[in-house]
Amino acid sequence: MVVGETGLGKSTLINSLFLTDLYPEKAPANPTNDNKISLKKTVQIEASTVEIEERGVKLRLTIVDTPGFADSIDCTESYRPIIKYVDDQFERFLNDESGLNRRNISDNRVHCCFYFIAPWGHGLKPLDIECMKALQSKVNIVPIIAKADTLTPTECRRLKAKILQELNDNHIQIYRIPECDSDEDDEFKTQNKLLKEAIPFAVVGSSQIYDVKGKKIRGRLYPWGVVEVENIEHNDFVKLRTMLITHMQDLQEVTHEIHYENFRSERLGSKKSKDSNEANTNGFSSASDSSLVDKDRILKEKEEELRKMQEMLAKMQAQMIQAQLNEQNNALVN
Repeated sequence: MVVGETGLGKSTLINSLFLTDLYPEKAPANPTNDNKISLKKTVQIEASTVEIEERGVKLRLTIVDTPGFADSIDCTESYRPIIKYVDDQFERFLNDESGLNRRNISDNRVHCCFYFIAPWGHGLKPLDIECMKALQSKVNIVPIIAKADTLTPTECRRLKAKILQELNDNHIQIYRIPECDSDEDDEFKTQNKLLKEAIPFAVVGSSQIYDVKGKKIRGRLYPWGVVEVENIEHNDFVKLRTMLITHMQDLQEVTHEIHYENFRSERLGSKKSKDSNEANTNGFSSASDSSLVDKDRILKEKEEELRKMQEMLAKMQAQMIQAQLNEQNNALVN
């Protein structure tokens, strides 16, 4: 899932990451010819699925875009449709998991969320903080500084430090790259360390090909030169792609074992509480009936005990009378 305000290059980055034309270039709106521009633009959810092949391995990739996010005047509730979409995918998976055909479940849960942060601000906006607070318990958040070619290296480092500090101050949990195992080689450990240090990733996206000194590169052309998308000296695009490829399995496991389990336990707990409340509500009408039944049963038991006691008393009296008669007969004989 990609989340961020319009104009931060979300579609361009996705096309650059997976070398697809998933999102064609959109013509900008012309406000002079359209007087029906809504001041309260709603957030839409657009899911697109594409088959990509990496080194002979085919992968079904679903990209969820969120056009309209932060585009209206009042953006306080603009992240609600995003939360609803993530919860709907959890609900769908839970229903499939509870069904009969559990072997062929289609997993449409959101395993990773690229949250785009504007490079021209001074850190996170209030909307960014509220949205990430709502998303942190439901999806793996990967913060991304968009259009990093608008920043100098010093400005980029300062903005990264500022964002990390604000995330920490607001207790926002983002996706943490797992530690390396002790048996991993030194090259992988070094790569993992560089990926951790690069968060939040400052990226540049482009699908344009330029010929630079006889070499075909993807980048952005400026009067003073070309910003290369896949040059680690220019931006963190390669590091972001490496993180996504090497830790995709971990992203899925964290989604299943933490975010989905939290949703599942919460949903089952609320369902159990609801059933209990319904049972209690229905029980009010039958409580008096059950108490009457219990009283009748107790009275019958008491009557049965009294009858048995009366029978035993009568039997004892008969035995005493019989004993007295026997004594009198014996006295007459003597």
